[in-house]
Amino acid sequence: MNNSIIVIDDEQDFLETVRRGLITSGFRNIRLESDPRKALALFEGGESIAVALIDISMPFLNGVELLEAIKKIRPATECIMVTAMNEARLAVECLKKGAYDYLVKPVSREDLVSAIDRALERRKLLDILNMRKDDAVPRLRHPEAFSSIITSSANVIKILKEAELHAPSRVPILITGESGTGKELLARAIHLASSRAKFPFSAINMASPAGSMGLFDAEFFGHTKGAFTGAEKERMGQLQRSNRGTLFLDEIGILPAEFQGKLLRVLQDGEFTRLGSDKSQKVDIRLITATNEDLTRLMAKGAFRKDLYYRLRGAWLHLPPLRERRNDIPLLIESFLDEFSPIAGPGRIDAETISVLLEYDYPGNIRELRSIIQSVVNLAQGKPITPNLLPDDIRRKRRVPRHDARSGSESLDSLAAVEKAHILKAYNITGRNKALTARLLAIGLSTLRRKLEAYGED
Repeated sequence: MNNSIIVIDDEQDFLETVRRGLITSGFRNIRLESDPRKALALFEGGESIAVALIDISMPFLNGVELLEAIKKIRPATECIMVTAMNEARLAVECLKKGAYDYLVKPVSREDLVSAIDRALERRKLLDILNMRKDDAVPRLRHPEAFSSIITSSANVIKILKEAELHAPSRVPILITGESGTGKELLARAIHLASSRAKFPFSAINMASPAGSMGLFDAEFFGHTKGAFTGAEKERMGQLQRSNRGTLFLDEIGILPAEFQGKLLRVLQDGEFTRLGSDKSQKVDIRLITATNEDLTRLMAKGAFRKDLYYRLRGAWLHLPPLRERRNDIPLLIESFLDEFSPIAGPGRIDAETISVLLEYDYPGNIRELRSIIQSVVNLAQGKPITPNLLPDDIRRKRRVPRHDARSGSESLDSLAAVEKAHILKAYNITGRNKALTARLLAIGLSTLRRKLEAYGED
């Protein structure tokens, strides 16, 4: 999401004060303009700006006139009026003309930052609503940040776009989905798409020993010398390590109640205290949590705090299981083959093996598919991968051929019909991608094009 800000005011001292305050609060793309005519020219020239801070009393063009002009050219720009005149009539007039907020000078940094955060959040939510209504597959502004997530699914790409829109903001994000769906990958992608990308990304799995009750305080908050055990040295916790970056907490649903309260205090106050110390420290982190648990069910049982849940769910992203995005299976297979068998050619896995893999439901999702491909690559020893190398439980899932009750034998289609059905199935599975289909079927691209033309397919 475009988080650019322009500050328009004829007082140079005010412009510099606002710029310093916004930079220290984490905003980066800030533009200052003392002449409202030049500011208007930027919008007329096609400049896309998320938020405009507009002074009302300016020479050449007053703030209300500038507001009207900006909203005509760029309705999506959120305009916040800043003025020394505390007049209800003027405030109402500005709001009627499309202003998002009206602030009276002198404005504290906290009030200004809060107003900008709310304006950006409103714009982001409108973008998300418009995207959900649109049938078109959205384009990512930062595709490199999401390159580790392999998909051709329109539904998943919309989830990635929603994640990208949330990335620049400060709101905590809750990612849900079954085990193995790629929740940590998505959390890392959000971090890379944000302004925090050059700062640390830290991950703690609540199901690991570091997430256990005995070690959580020391791992999360850190401790002074001798606070944890007599022999321990001073230790920096994950909160301090992640300052100005992103902290990812996986399996948040199993966090003990005692530590839920401590985490809530960090979210509310932006402060923490190390073990063995009575001095609070400020921390600036973006918190992303994930779970495969049903948190609403845990709340109903009293096992998860409602106030913490609503804090964590500033934004909510749900990753679908692999069985609901089967078109991605061939893409993932190709990616894992490149990872584990980079030297082998396009015929390294036969079409029958792919057909068997497409029919399996993957209770372990992408993580399970990756393990399966790693295993069969090891067993194949450089030879083509055939169904007999797959685990028994996967091979048993294969569909039984149709049986003709009248003759007591299997009903067989002609070879041409079988070939056509197989090619069209592969073509649809790959999202009608000819190059990928040819690779999947291990046939030439020109051969595939000729056959599709004969079938009446484009």
